[in-house]
Amino acid sequence: MSRRCVKALVTGKVQGVWYRRATQEQALQQGVTGYAKNLPDGRVEVLLCGDGDAVNQVAAWLWKGPPNARVTHVELEPLEPRDPDNFVTL
Repeated sequence: MSRRCVKALVTGKVQGVWYRRATQEQALQQGVTGYAKNLPDGRVEVLLCGDGDAVNQVAAWLWKGPPNARVTHVELEPLEPRDPDNFVTL
């Protein structure tokens, strides 16, 4: 199993639409750990760590988001693998 971590910056209508909670649900379903937090500029920052395929699936989902979200851009930055205990919303 290859472990992978990525940080994503998600742009669009992603605050106030349950984006962080829906991201958490997707991550937990895939066994991915990390966090999702709102940024002051209106974006959401997401850390995804876990099995490479699972991280890729959640990263692809970030472009869709929950029903009321309107994602316009997702910027992914690979990071050194790490092992957060869980997936949390901040």
